[in-house]
Amino acid sequence: MKIDILTLFPKMFRGPFDESIIRRAQSKGLVEIKIHNLRDWAKDKRQTVDDRPFGGGTGMILMCQPVFDAVNELSQKAKSQKPKVVLLTPQGKTFNQKIARRLAKTENLIFVCGHYEGVDERIRKYLIDEEISIGDYVLTGGELPAMIVTDTIIRLIPGVLKKSAATQNESFSYYDNTYYHSKNRQKEKNKDINQLKRKLLEFPQYTRPVNFKGWKVPKILLSGNHKEIEKWRKKEALARTKTNRPDLLR
Repeated sequence: MKIDILTLFPKMFRGPFDESIIRRAQSKGLVEIKIHNLRDWAKDKRQTVDDRPFGGGTGMILMCQPVFDAVNELSQKAKSQKPKVVLLTPQGKTFNQKIARRLAKTENLIFVCGHYEGVDERIRKYLIDEEISIGDYVLTGGELPAMIVTDTIIRLIPGVLKKSAATQNESFSYYDNTYYHSKNRQKEKNKDINQLKRKLLEFPQYTRPVNFKGWKVPKILLSGNHKEIEKWRKKEALARTKTNRPDLLR
């Protein structure tokens, strides 16, 4: 996978992509990340990339020309398929694991980090393939969202994590929910198996010691009965989801 990031503040990316899983993914050649200064495509000596909005208003707007030129040049350098161009902006679709899994299958991505009071609407209308937001709040720019989205995507690329199962049965993944309907099993028999699945938060996890300051690991996890452990995990995952994210069960 190739990821190009267009930003006005490339120094912000020093560090996050140079450590841990993302660093190893790059070392293995599984992903290539390039940070580009949008000002490199400006036409004047001052490297101007923004201007005042027509109709008045506070703040500055990212201009069409630098963004269009940058995306066009990077697209021409793409080795195979045309890159998917993503704008990080509060107006976009809220990012989630489903979107991450879809983007992880894309060969070339270009992230455009919005800044100031936004971008010229023609960028959004004629250049951008998808808009993504990481939540209902406003940041100073799209740099932090670009880091978050990139991190989420890369760990899903085959070969990045040592154990592929690490991306299964984790928060926001689908669990087979048949167990939860045991009391209504007859009623559920005719339902499609997909309807018995729920997107859940991850179940509680424990490690050694068994007893820490009187707080003990649940006995079921020490039993060695993997079938019962699986039932317990599903039950706990459902309970946690009902408490913290009931919207996932709708």
